[in-house]
Amino acid sequence: MKLEAPLKQAYESDHLTASEAQRMAHLIAFAPVVFQVARLMRKFGIFSLLRESDSGLTMDEVAERVGISRYAAQVLLESSLTAGTVLLKDERFHLSKTGWFFLTDPMIEVNMSFNHDVNYLGLFSLEEALLNGKPEGLKVFGDWPTIYEGLSSLPDQVQKSWFGFDHFYSDNSFPQALEVVFAHSPKTLLDVGGNTGRWSLQCVYHSPDVQVTIMDLPQQIGLMESQTEHLPEVDRIHRYPADLLDTETSFPGPFDAIWMSQFLDCFSEEQVFSIVSRAANSMTRNTRLFVMETFWDRQRFETSAFCLTQTSVYFTAMANGNSKMYYSGDMMRIIEKAGLKIDKIHDNIGLGHSILECVKNEE
Repeated sequence: MKLEAPLKQAYESDHLTASEAQRMAHLIAFAPVVFQVARLMRKFGIFSLLRESDSGLTMDEVAERVGISRYAAQVLLESSLTAGTVLLKDERFHLSKTGWFFLTDPMIEVNMSFNHDVNYLGLFSLEEALLNGKPEGLKVFGDWPTIYEGLSSLPDQVQKSWFGFDHFYSDNSFPQALEVVFAHSPKTLLDVGGNTGRWSLQCVYHSPDVQVTIMDLPQQIGLMESQTEHLPEVDRIHRYPADLLDTETSFPGPFDAIWMSQFLDCFSEEQVFSIVSRAANSMTRNTRLFVMETFWDRQRFETSAFCLTQTSVYFTAMANGNSKMYYSGDMMRIIEKAGLKIDKIHDNIGLGHSILECVKNEE
């Protein structure tokens, strides 16, 4: 595994003093507590109150304005003080820089909702998931082999946070991704794992000539239809229900372009190889396969790499038990083994995506 700057600089040696390292270890040990306190400080509006008060607020003023007991305010404020999200000066609490990000960074809001609503309870079963290779934490919601079969049946708030997380990262990449894909003017495009049809809609709005086919589980096709049936241009979006985990499921085609966005990270290496191999079998020499993923090692900022590798744990405990946010070299190796050649790599798409543009290897 090879790392490039800035990740090489961040991860090849220790940068903390002994006391800083000890504090980090304790912060990790109490991470579930710190997480829930920060979530409630935001939900109760305490972070907002502190930001709006130039002179800060006393503990009693926080309790009164929020409508909670002094005890509740004290527990939250003291925990937040030592966690670093608030400051205390002359008996008045103020918002710290870290607390400020909880109010202003939309990515933090999306990540917190995803972790609280989707992951929090199920992570208790992470050990079993790692040992068994199954999403043991998913049992808190239902008895499905993966989260994808149960997605349409999840509780409303869980669905909202799951799709909010998924769409937040993918939607920001769409404008640049459209330029990459339609540089080749495809007339037919297969959207593999098309989910609710957001990318397919972007395609038909972008190009008046393209015909798009969504290939996904029947449950997801049904969800897509219910959300898009009244939208313009939907008549150029076609359906191909399929279970891609069934190795006998072949790809329709041929198509000018095949699109897989935040899709292959939902599968193990063996499953990725099977899926890409079957895609390759459907391709002609003129077909291009576009794989868009958030590879943790190709990030511009170390914070992004951190968020992505932690997201891998969701796949382990909740999604399917055997996939992850991939190291780019592993994905490239699998794609090439499946008989394709990576023609171009487009980095810095949206919020840290990369697009692998692949063609058939005819050598």
